[in-house]
Order: sequence, then structure tokens, then C-alpha cells
Amino acid sequence: MGKFFLDKTNAALVIIDIQDRLAAAMKVKNEVIKNCLHLIELSKMLNIPIVVTEQYPKGLGRTLVEIKEQLPVYQPIEKLTFSCCEEPNFLNEIKKLDKMSIILTGMETHICVLQTCIGLLREGFNVHIVRDAVCSRAKENWKTGIEFMRDAGAAITCTETVLFQLLKVAGTEEFKAISKKIK
Repeated sequence: MGKFFLDKTNAALVIIDIQDRLAAAMKVKNEVIKNCLHLIELSKMLNIPIVVTEQYPKGLGRTLVEIKEQLPVYQPIEKLTFSCCEEPNFLNEIKKLDKMSIILTGMETHICVLQTCIGLLREGFNVHIVRDAVCSRAKENWKTGIEFMRDAGAAITCTETVLFQLLKVAGTEEFKAISKKIK
């Protein structure tokens, strides 16, 4: 059951390839961006590390400005591989964080997010896929990616579930700030 629990002391947020040219092709990009921004905000409040990747930025552009501006630090890990785990800098960074639960968001669900998910699972991490903070160009591909990752052992979740799992209790300043944003 441990893989289903999120705790701020043992979690990291990973934002995969939310880049200019890639995002332009996504029908639900606005919802994905909004949900990523909620996750970034709470991560900053709770000191949860955030890792950002960029797939071939020369061709796909950089991380969207609205995401980049909210990051505490913008130091993307550039990659050519679809799986972030095949990029040595990524796995080195994740392992340095010493967190066992990885919250995954990004683009595209059935390609880079999926391959990163199964790579992280193979490495022994607990992976939480935020289904309303990932997308693909086609809904069927998104759905296939989600089902594949669930079958592989990832926990499929949503933004509000992640937020409230990390918050744990009502009444805190963090809870009040996040509650205002998601209403």
C-alpha cells in the first residue's frame, strides 16, 4: 500500500516537456498548465523539489513561459531520449533528491511520460501520474498511456488528490492559499 501514499518529505514533482511547440498541438493544454501551476505552487510552499525536462528544445522550444515563471529555479534537463530515465543527468538528479515518490506531469502521456514512468518504476520509485496534468494530442493515446502506466504499477491520480494528500490537514496557511486557487 505504500506506493499510494504521498508525503511532502518524500516526494518530488517532475514536469516533462511542457514546451512551446509541443503544447501548441495539445487540445487540453490550458487545463494541464493550470493544474501544473497548482502543483508547482504547493511544491514551493512545502519545499518539494521540482525537476523540469525539455525534449530537443532546439526543435520544440523551451518550457512554456507561464510554467517557467512560476518555478523556483529554471534549470531544465535537456534530452533527446523519450524516457527521461535514459538521460543520465535526469536519473542522477532524481537520485540526488533522495525522494521515493515521484509525481509526474507533462507531455505526451503515451510517449515521454509513459516511458519515464516505467523507467522510474524499474528503478524502484513510487510513481503518481496526475491524469489531469498530462496530455497527448489524441485522447485515445492519452487513455492508452494512462492504462499502460496503471498496468505497470503507477498510481493514477488527479491534481486535487495530490494537493490534498500533500497538505494532509485543513486550516493551514498552505491549505487556505491552495483552496482559494482551485475553487
